[in-house]
Amino acid sequence: MPHITLVRHGQANTDARDEISYDRLSDLGHQQARWLGAHMEATGDRFQRVYCGTLTRHIETASSMGAEAHATIVRDERLNEFTYFTLSQLMEEQHGLSVPSEREGFVEHLPTVLGAWERGEIEGAPETYAQFESRVRDVMAEIAAGQGRALVVTSGGLIGMVLRQTLSLDVQGWAKMCLAIMNTSVHRWQMVLEQPLLVQFNGVAHLEAPDRQYAQTHL
Repeated sequence: MPHITLVRHGQANTDARDEISYDRLSDLGHQQARWLGAHMEATGDRFQRVYCGTLTRHIETASSMGAEAHATIVRDERLNEFTYFTLSQLMEEQHGLSVPSEREGFVEHLPTVLGAWERGEIEGAPETYAQFESRVRDVMAEIAAGQGRALVVTSGGLIGMVLRQTLSLDVQGWAKMCLAIMNTSVHRWQMVLEQPLLVQFNGVAHLEAPDRQYAQTHL
């Protein structure tokens, strides 16, 4: 039975306000990834295939996890995040929606941006919503068609899109899923009769010890 494990990257540069500056792990992000790799090794979680996006934070997370010990890592740009910083900047310029400076503000900001993007109301977006949705669907279908257990290191927005496609979520539901996804969290799907079934969401067993709970981060 095909089995796919998606992992969100470790904590990135939380002070960034653009795509390039954000795209590197913090020291804590590397530690989160090392803890996850060690946890998977200790619990016998083995993979025959490993994939990640081409963003620096994806590659660094897979490396710090020691994922290359399982299989050669396949880098696929279709597993990259959508450009949230760029979309937010365009929303501010075109619609006057200010970018929040605290996490609570993103609870309203994220679904507003995603909804406008889906409706085609953001001019000059690097890719359309339809293009993002299509590439995620295509790459996940290809991975699901392969043999052996697959590990995929990617971003929260992409994991949220897979959840949206699996659970038929609306924009509000998609945004809530994205906001909940923690750094280096584990999400698992099994294919049953060619249909993806979600069997684990937002697992952070590697961060549940009392001395590691401070590392349960969202940003």
